[in-house]
This record gives sequence, structure tokens and C-alpha cells, in this order.
Amino acid sequence: MDAAIDIRSVTKTYVRGGESLRVLDGLDLQMAGGTFYALMGPSGSGKTTLLNLIGGLDHADSGQVIVGDDDLMQLDGSALAQWRAANVGFVFQGFNLLPVLTARENVELPLLLAPLSRKQRREQAERVLELVGLKDRMDHKPRELSGGQEQRVAIARAIASDPQVILADEPTGDLDRTTADQVLELLQRLNRELKKTILMVTHDPRAAGYADQTIHLDKGKLGRIEQNRPTADAARS
Repeated sequence: MDAAIDIRSVTKTYVRGGESLRVLDGLDLQMAGGTFYALMGPSGSGKTTLLNLIGGLDHADSGQVIVGDDDLMQLDGSALAQWRAANVGFVFQGFNLLPVLTARENVELPLLLAPLSRKQRREQAERVLELVGLKDRMDHKPRELSGGQEQRVAIARAIASDPQVILADEPTGDLDRTTADQVLELLQRLNRELKKTILMVTHDPRAAGYADQTIHLDKGKLGRIEQNRPTADAARS
């Protein structure tokens, strides 16, 4: 999978309170593999909906959602779940770690779907926790970690199965600025060193500055696409 993302004439409508709300309106968008994208736009512009469609968490009403060589509109049920487990890592604002499990055990969760032995799952979890700088905290539970450390555990969990696509929904929304910068630098490193394709929803222009490009959505349609400076300097200025 080359992790290119191709959105073709995608529409998505929700019915709320008896009224239809079109969240995505004939959206066309192409994203190159191995690129770090920030996705911005006002509330209700379709950012999280688009993330869910690309991640196979939801289906569009019409159009095509192609990730790599797979048209997700052609996958259903267990096939979509298997595709998602193999190809996409998710990072959320709220971390979504299980409080009764250690950092290592949380990271092992997506690996339960992989054909790995218990020893292999443990070794892979330890490997990615070391990658995100938490080798010395792997036996700690979430309540024993700072917010930034929890998010780094969440990122380790997202990359544990070695997906080519990472989808991050406001990953720094609950973090202070210093901690947020550390998390953004980690995402940037995963993109540059491991060639992960990253799509990050954010309301923060400073956070978006860590990405290669910023995509703006407006009322379910594509607005402008900005080319960012190639380093985090734009976010820090």
C-alpha cells in the first residue's frame, strides 16, 4: 500500500432531529503518500467526518474513498475491520487508554488481531514505546503518566501494527503548549523517518505548522491548500 488517499465526489449526510445535514458535499481531494497533512476548518465543516471515512469507521453516501489500492466503499463488515486493523492507526484527543492496563498492555491491544505470539506482541509493544521515548514507563498505568506521556502511549498504540496511515483528531487539544509541541514533533518524526502518511485535524494554526500542507474545508467542500514551511519553525514563530 502506497498510502495515497483519493477522495472522489464524496457526499455524506446525517439526519438529526428529523432534519438532513449534508456534512460533505461532493468533496474531491487527493493526498500523496508519505506526507503530513493538517486538516482545518470551522466546526461543522466535515473534518472529523472525513477522517472517519478515510479510516473506515463510516461509509460515504456516494462517491469513492480510495486508500492505497483499496476502495473502502467496496468493503463491508469484517473485511473493512480487517483492512482498518492492518492499514490505519488512530490518535484521539482523549487518549482512549484503558485505565486498568499498563502502557505496554494498552499498546498490545491492536496486536491481538495480528498473527503474533504473546512474546512477539510484547516485544513489538516495547519496541514502539521505546520509539516514542517511554521505555522506562511501559509498566505504568495511565493514572501514573502525564497527559503528554498518555498521548505518546496512544501514538505508540497507533503505530504498533506498522500502519502506513495515521489519523489524528485534535491530538494536542487537551495538552499544554510545551507538551503539545513534543507530541507534534513526534508525529513529524514518524512522518519523516518512517514515511507515515499523517492526516491531523486541528483548530490550532500553530499545530498545523508542523505539517507539510494544510487543507482547509468549508461547509463540506474543499477550500484552499497551503504549503507549509518544511520544518516546525513556522509553528514556533
